[in-house]
Amino acid sequence: MKSATKTFGILTSGGDCPGLNAAIRGVARAAYGMYDMNIIGISNGYRGLIEGTAQPLKPIDFSGILTRGGTILGASREKPFEYDETLADSEVGMDKPELIKENYRKLKLDALVVLGGNGTNTTGYLLSQEGLNVVGLPKTIDNDIWGTDITFGFHTAVDIATEAIDRLHSTATSHNRVMVVELMGHKAGWLALYAGIAGGGDVILLPEIPYDVSSIAAHLKNRAAEGKSFSIVVVAEGSLSVEESRMGKKERRKFRDGQPFQSIGYRIAQEISAAAGMESRVTVLGYLQRGGIPSSYDRVLATTFGTEAAKLLYSGDYGKMVAMVGNSIMPVDLAEVAGKIKQVPPNHHLIETARLVGTCFGD
Repeated sequence: MKSATKTFGILTSGGDCPGLNAAIRGVARAAYGMYDMNIIGISNGYRGLIEGTAQPLKPIDFSGILTRGGTILGASREKPFEYDETLADSEVGMDKPELIKENYRKLKLDALVVLGGNGTNTTGYLLSQEGLNVVGLPKTIDNDIWGTDITFGFHTAVDIATEAIDRLHSTATSHNRVMVVELMGHKAGWLALYAGIAGGGDVILLPEIPYDVSSIAAHLKNRAAEGKSFSIVVVAEGSLSVEESRMGKKERRKFRDGQPFQSIGYRIAQEISAAAGMESRVTVLGYLQRGGIPSSYDRVLATTFGTEAAKLLYSGDYGKMVAMVGNSIMPVDLAEVAGKIKQVPPNHHLIETARLVGTCFGD
């Protein structure tokens, strides 16, 4: 006897990222074509599930989106389990998880597929604890989701950042300058590490390794003494000085709020100029790292993750996030993923690789 047709909702939450549309397509094509499921596209992440903003997705909706950047569903940074002091008076007192559950029932969903980063999958876990059937997919250019070796969007961002570093080399050599390149990576430095190595960064600063500017200055002076008149400094946005690493979170925020610098990249450039006497210039890539079409690698990875999610939906294996572990695609419990950050281990083989080719980490 044929099982009843399932209906699932799908949403993208958090920041946009290359590969989201490829993942949506992977889930939708497998679920619709192979497993005869109904698909409800939810607009603007968890906000759409709170507001009940959703509509059915048909093959025409997820056709031709493999190469497109961004997300056809829209995204938001809505965190339904966190109290928001900026809510309007009319919204105060709203129980967002209850609204989500109510709309989940109204839409007659059997399950929910959530595409996003740490916050998205943590919310997915909390919703599963509330009785919803949830499957998660790991999306972020930061590659910092616990439980998976790689996230889709990461490789595209590495390619973009590496190309930017390559282009800055010509200006650095022409003008004998120190070029500081600030990349995303608030809590984890995977992007700066990979792009820094790929782009030949002379200094790479990560949140996981507190820096001492005197160490950076000494390294740059040694390069100058060897006749190397330029240097590339790659900085993750969450990088900390040794002094800051000893502070508590509130003390660190107060310390940074009292400084005149736009971001960590500008501060590093000023510190290098003062400590090494070298002219420095700053490039902050910002949202460029998240934009544009996904790389071929991310298209393949996102599609694979998506089809695996469809298989989990079909088998009723909920409360899981699709992950890559080693060379295998497998589900991991959302309970293992929720609330954790995957940082760069100090003994990671790429740290050693970079040190062996003469890269300074500021320690």
